[in-house]
Amino acid sequence: MGVMEKMRNSTASILWILIFSFGVLWVLADTQVFDAMSVGPRNLGTVNGEEISLDEYNQRVSNYTDQFSQQSGRTMTPEMRAMYENQAWEDLVAARLIEQKINELGITVTDSELMEMVTGDNPAPFIREQFQQEDGTIDQIALRAAIESPENSEIWIMIEQQLRENRRQQKLNNFISSGMQVSSMDIRNEFIRANSFADIEYVRFPYSEISNDEITVTEDELRDYYENNSARFQRNETYQFRFVSWDKTPTAEDTTNTVQEIEDLRPAFEDAVNDSLFVLRYQSAVPYRGSFVSIDEIRDEYRPVVDLEEGEVSEVVMINGDPFVFKKIEQRGDEIKFAVLSYGVEADPIGTIDRLAEEAEEFQFYAESDGFEEEAERRELEVQQATATKDTPFIPGLGASEQTLRILENLRENRISDPIELDNVFIVAQMLEKTPEGTRPFEEVRSQVENAVRTQKRKELMASRVSERLQGNSDLESLASASDREVQSASDIRMNGSNISGAGRELRVIGAIFDMEVGETSNAIQGENAVFVVRVTNFDKADPSEMTSADESEIRNRLEQQKFTSFNEVFIERLREGADIKDNRSQILR
Repeated sequence: MGVMEKMRNSTASILWILIFSFGVLWVLADTQVFDAMSVGPRNLGTVNGEEISLDEYNQRVSNYTDQFSQQSGRTMTPEMRAMYENQAWEDLVAARLIEQKINELGITVTDSELMEMVTGDNPAPFIREQFQQEDGTIDQIALRAAIESPENSEIWIMIEQQLRENRRQQKLNNFISSGMQVSSMDIRNEFIRANSFADIEYVRFPYSEISNDEITVTEDELRDYYENNSARFQRNETYQFRFVSWDKTPTAEDTTNTVQEIEDLRPAFEDAVNDSLFVLRYQSAVPYRGSFVSIDEIRDEYRPVVDLEEGEVSEVVMINGDPFVFKKIEQRGDEIKFAVLSYGVEADPIGTIDRLAEEAEEFQFYAESDGFEEEAERRELEVQQATATKDTPFIPGLGASEQTLRILENLRENRISDPIELDNVFIVAQMLEKTPEGTRPFEEVRSQVENAVRTQKRKELMASRVSERLQGNSDLESLASASDREVQSASDIRMNGSNISGAGRELRVIGAIFDMEVGETSNAIQGENAVFVVRVTNFDKADPSEMTSADESEIRNRLEQQKFTSFNEVFIERLREGADIKDNRSQILR
C-alpha cells in the first residue's frame, strides 16, 4: 500500500521524465543516430583498406555455381555451395593483394600497348578468337567496325579494362620469372641426377628389431625433447563443441513420389523421337550413350531391357533404392542400343527438408532459453561432442564441412549456433571451449614425445651395434654371416630417386650411395626404417656432353616451371601475412 501511495504522489515527476525522454528520442531520431548505431559493416571485408563489396562476391559465387550446374547437371549440395562461397572470398582477397602489389611495383600498361593488343599484328587471344579469318589473319575491317560502333562503346570499355589487367598480370609474372632464372649448372646437375644409376649390395638392420625393453627413457629426456622440438607440437585454434542433428535421409514418401515421377514420364519416354534430347531435358541421372552394347555385357541390373520390344519402355525397376526405366531403341543381332531414365531419390525440399529446418530452428530458439541439454532431452535428441581445428575442414563425426568450421570460428563459448544445413543432416551446435593456437601442453603430447624419443634412441642403438659389428667384419659377406642375415641387391637406383627395391623410401641412403666409389663398402648409414651397410657394385653416371638441345630445353622449362610454381605457392601467403584483412562475412551473411 505504501509503494502505491508513493507512485501516486510521484506521478507528476514521472510524467515530466517521460515527456523529456520522448523529446530526446525524437531529436536523436531526426539525426539518424539510431541508424548509425544499428548498421553493421557496409562491405563484406577489406584488404589493406580496399573494400570487397557484397555484389562482386555474390557475382563470383553465382559464376561458380552456374559453371558447376552446366558442367555436372547436378544440384549443388549445401556443403559444396559453402566451399564455393569460401573460394570466392579467397579469390577476391588474392586479387586485391595482387592488384596492390602490381600498383606498388608501378606496373602499368600504356595506351599504345593497349592498341597493339587490339589492332596489332599479334593481338590478344580474345581479339583473335572473335575476328580471326580462315587463313589465320585478323579481319581488320570487321574489327574496326566493331570498335567504332556507338552501341559497342560500353562493351569496349569493359574489354579494354580486362585487357589492361591481363597485361599487368602478365608483366608481374614476367617480373617474378626474371628473378628465377635457371643456370646452365642447374640444367647440367639435373641431367646428371636424372640419368645416373647405381647397382648395390647391402645388408639391412631394421630398427623394429630393437624392443622397447631395451630402451630406457627418463623424464628429463622427455622434457628436453619437448623443449627442443616445440615446433612439432604446435596446434591451430581448436573448438570443443556439442551438437544435435536431424537426418535428411529421404523418407518412404519421398521414394514413392520419385517413383511416381518416373512412372508419369514413361508414356512420354516411349513416344520420344529423340531419346538423347529426352534424357537430357529431363536430367536423367544416367546420361545417354547412344552406342550398341553386347547382350552379354549388359549389367545384371539393366537386364530388363533385353526382353523389351524396340521402342518399348520397361516398368519401373528399383536399383540401389533409386527408380529406373529402360527403353530399347534398336536391336542389331546380339547387340542392343538403349536409353535409361532414372532419378536419385532425394528428400523433398518442402515436405522433408523444410520440416527438418523448422524443427532445427525451434530447437535453437528454445535451447537458448531453456538450455541445450534440457531441450535435447525433451525432444529425445542425441547430444554428440566433437573437436574441430581451424583450417582443417574435416571434423570427426561430421566429415568435411567448411561451413561448420567457419561458424565455429565466430561462435563464442556457450553460445548456440543457428541451424547448419550439411549434405546429409541439419545440426545445431553449442560451443563448449575454444583453445587458442600455440604449443600443446606437455601432458597432452606426452605419448607422442615418448614415441619420438624412443624412436631416436632405437636408431642410435642400432647404428652403434652395427658399427661395432663392422669392426670385426669389414666386408659385406662376413657382416651378413655374423648377423645371421642375407646380402641383398638392388639395381638401377636413380640418383634423383627415393626408393630402394626391397627396402622402401630411403633418401639418405641414396644420397650416401652416390658419394661412394665402385667396390667401396660404407659405414653404418642411418636410413628412414633401418641401418644399412652398402657396397656399390656399378655406377652408370650420366655424361653432360651427351645432353641434346631438346634435353636442355625440356629440363630448363621443367625447372623454371617448378621454381615458378613453388614461388606462387608462397607468394600470396606472404602477401597475406603482411596485409590487414578484415573479414565481415560472419556479420553480413548471417
